Amino acid sequence: MGIRSYRPNTPGTRQASVSDFAEITKSKPEKSLTTRRHNPKGRNNRGVITSRHRGGGHKQLYRIIDFRRDKRDIPAKVAAIEYDPNRNARIALLFYIDGEKRYILAPAGLTVGTTVIAGEAAPFEVGNALPLSKIPLGSEVHNIELIAGKGGQMVRSAGAFAQVVAKEGDYVTIKLPSKEVRMVRKECYATLGRVGNADFRNLTLGKAGRTRHLGKRPHVRGSVMNPVDHPHGGGEGRAPIGRSGPVTPWGKPALGAKTRDKKKRSSALIIRRRTK
Repeated sequence: MGIRSYRPNTPGTRQASVSDFAEITKSKPEKSLTTRRHNPKGRNNRGVITSRHRGGGHKQLYRIIDFRRDKRDIPAKVAAIEYDPNRNARIALLFYIDGEKRYILAPAGLTVGTTVIAGEAAPFEVGNALPLSKIPLGSEVHNIELIAGKGGQMVRSAGAFAQVVAKEGDYVTIKLPSKEVRMVRKECYATLGRVGNADFRNLTLGKAGRTRHLGKRPHVRGSVMNPVDHPHGGGEGRAPIGRSGPVTPWGKPALGAKTRDKKKRSSALIIRRRTK
């Protein structure tokens, strides 16, 4: 992936940069693998806002991604690399030899015409999916399952990868992109390689309009509100918070407060906590 910048003809294009989409080989999605996507706009089933600053954005057609990789020992050829508006990674269209078509996350280095396969005896090549017990130590993996057969839940964003660092008993120890080290059952599947489109983090939106296209609405600081609207509000000029620490509009601790359930059973599988 490359990055393309604009001439500074307007304030919006002065800082903006976009992907050059050089790796994209097909512009329209596979119709049989798409479905309607409802945009909840941060509302729950009663229409109440439960997640603020969401709404608007461009209409998106959802691409059905195969996170399970459950077609075992059946080769598939990469037919195209496509853009997906629902994620920052690219997706690869696979044509299986039995005629079925599926989308997967496109790992870095995967090209059109490459053959990929999922199974315990799959070769150690980028794009192939294997159980963690069969993957060599030090390998880079992505799309990792937490529960065998449920589908990959971890390490799915652009440029992300985890590393297999140890194997002991029924568990395999992996190091995640957040530097968290945790154990996962050895029968869980993962895909070899790292997710492609790594330069996504280097893009600059350049103007508020591109953020709105992504479905994000403006975020207003609590310190510029009135006391009736936010605990940080009020005062003369730039007033301090006035509390022992920052809080949400509803008085709960914010900005660094731990929200993970201390009684969560999977905490026993975490060897080292995340650093960010």
